[in-house]
Amino acid sequence: MKVITVAAGIVLNDQHQLLLVRKKNTSCFMQVGGKLEPNELPERTIIREIEEEIGCTAQIQHYLGRFETPAANEPDHLLVSYVYHVTLDRNPEVQAEIAEMKWVGLDDAETALAPLTSEIVMPWVKQYLASA
Repeated sequence: MKVITVAAGIVLNDQHQLLLVRKKNTSCFMQVGGKLEPNELPERTIIREIEEEIGCTAQIQHYLGRFETPAANEPDHLLVSYVYHVTLDRNPEVQAEIAEMKWVGLDDAETALAPLTSEIVMPWVKQYLASA
């Protein structure tokens, strides 16, 4: 099985909604983020990808960990994700390969979500907000 390694960012707004993006020619919404460059640390990747995809400077607040889930848009691929809770310096704007961006509630049942988002991120955010 082929492996895709990415850094993914969890971005929350004051209404406790999660920022998700959909890349061009895909159907699932997912965390902002992307593939690691050769010899690039995941911490650097998430900062770079957020700048490229939504035009913001990010601050890492918390490292959640390394997770393995099915890839959303590549059949028969395993997604290895380094996941970070980040804050942004300004309002995000769609750039680069992003087709669409939206804020979703934690109980959103209508948005097509990537496995990482539905299996790892949503449960973490609910727990995080409950303990805040």
